[in-house]
Amino acid sequence: MTLADYLPIGIMLVLAAGFVAVSLLASRFFRPNRPTPEKLDPYECGIVPEVEPVQRFPVKFYLVAMLFVIFDVEIIFLFAWGSIWTELGWYGVAAVLIFTFFVLETLVYVWKRGALDWNVKRRSRYLAPETRRAA
Repeated sequence: MTLADYLPIGIMLVLAAGFVAVSLLASRFFRPNRPTPEKLDPYECGIVPEVEPVQRFPVKFYLVAMLFVIFDVEIIFLFAWGSIWTELGWYGVAAVLIFTFFVLETLVYVWKRGALDWNVKRRSRYLAPETRRAA
């Protein structure tokens, strides 16, 4: 392989970056900039909110959603590995064991930090100092 073999990939990267830059600049120059109160309101699926929410939406939901995506992607990688594990041999087994170790280590870390605990009253940082050791 020579450097000339990678020339089409480089050209495609330059074209893609150029397309992104031109698109962003064109949208900045040609868009109408007339904000109305309706446009500045938060988008609520077309329904006009009758009352303001009592509290903000919990960030905990988004954290659990991101964790789900991370661990779901791990399963996708394991399915892909499982379909060709005989061709990979012991190198593939070792790579998947290392990958799985790091994902499980991340799960233990997240679990210990309380990211999966939905019951706020039971979290140790909300308990009195004398009851923390018992929890």
